[in-house]
Amino acid sequence: MLASLARAFSCAAHAKVGTEELKIIAIFCGAGLLLSLLAAMAFGPGLGAEPF
Repeated sequence: MLASLARAFSCAAHAKVGTEELKIIAIFCGAGLLLSLLAAMAFGPGLGAEPF
């Protein structure tokens, strides 16, 4: 299992990825993080052991 992970990381390291794709991924990750933080601040205290 560890060897297959090492091979996957090795293949991923040699892959040619443009900066535009990385920018788009970073924007979506940042937006998701922002929305989840806003939801946690707004609904955090109300979500105890019984969310439903």
